Amino acid sequence: MEIFNYDAEIAFSSAAPGYWAKQQIPEFEWNDHHWQLKNRIRSLAQIEAHLNLIEAERAGILLTGTKLASAVTPHYFNLIESGNPDCPVRRQIIPRIEETFDDPREMTDPCGEDSHMPVPGLVHRYPDRVLFLVTDRCASYCRYCTRSRVVSGVGDQHLETQWEAAFDYLENAPQVRDVLLSGGDPLLLSDNRLDKILSRLRSIKHIQFVRIGSRIPIFLPQRITPELCEILHKYHPLFLSIHANHPRELTSEVRDGLARLADAGIPLGNQSVLLKGVNDSVEVQRALVHKLLLCRVKPYYLYQCDLIKGSAHLRTPIRTGLEIIEGLRGHTTGYGIPQFVIDAPGGGGKIPLNPDYVIRSDDHETLLRNYEGKEFLYPEAQDLKPLIL
Repeated sequence: MEIFNYDAEIAFSSAAPGYWAKQQIPEFEWNDHHWQLKNRIRSLAQIEAHLNLIEAERAGILLTGTKLASAVTPHYFNLIESGNPDCPVRRQIIPRIEETFDDPREMTDPCGEDSHMPVPGLVHRYPDRVLFLVTDRCASYCRYCTRSRVVSGVGDQHLETQWEAAFDYLENAPQVRDVLLSGGDPLLLSDNRLDKILSRLRSIKHIQFVRIGSRIPIFLPQRITPELCEILHKYHPLFLSIHANHPRELTSEVRDGLARLADAGIPLGNQSVLLKGVNDSVEVQRALVHKLLLCRVKPYYLYQCDLIKGSAHLRTPIRTGLEIIEGLRGHTTGYGIPQFVIDAPGGGGKIPLNPDYVIRSDDHETLLRNYEGKEFLYPEAQDLKPLIL
């Protein structure tokens, strides 16, 4: 088993030029997000040119045209260890034959989004907020994608967003104060398209703030241009949730892109997915949250992997997540501890999970334990009578 090196993982290194060094790609091209997207690694032949594949990967890649497309930006591909099939970056992005295994407990739509769509493309599951699916494409495709039923364009189901119907719904839903843009990846849209969507949302008076969920800062940090940051800056309060799962993903390019966003006044949070062989240890999670804080990103959620079809090889027991939270609590700053959650199967929403620090409780007192296992008694509030002199 590979020994995790905290100091190495917490250091910021560049992803360039990696496998592309021999091709002598000009720096201006490498740093252009259009070049990165145009040169994504898609086919078996392209992947085999750089990686020593095992049979489970080769078979999985050949089947990606039927479930979820395979595509990886050169930037992110450079983080893969060529000779290590257990590389935590590789496990997230290279298809495996296990994706085709049938588990009757798994679901096509594990979060129940399709059943909560008042209009196509708009999910209204919580009273005061909605999820707006604005694209079905990503810079790279995670193999545990909870929306693989509609993302990438190769599955049986396709995303149909009815734009005007969605905006009309929002204009007539005064209880909605919070809109989350997701997809696919919203930051894959052009600056002009994003500007128009955000402007339209801001014209609806009862929408108080907008959030964007994106893995672009990790997969394609070259997309985080000053021009993009200027557009986002216009629509405050605007929040951005990124998606980093392993400290190796936080390269110097990613750090600099996140700095541009933070300097534009955009609050940044991170949503990780707990994945077997990727980040299912306290050591990896501690390095990840420390590195996120160095990038001015607040660790926000740690998700139990959804019951998406073909994800069993990446899911961990729930107790693993609880053990990780317990291993962080008291051993790092509270700013670095995410909330561990399960998105309830079938559409029940996020359910927070925490280690049990309450030993017993009644009307008079509560017995607690701290991160060291020491016990403390806290007296409950009582209705006291005033002292009459």
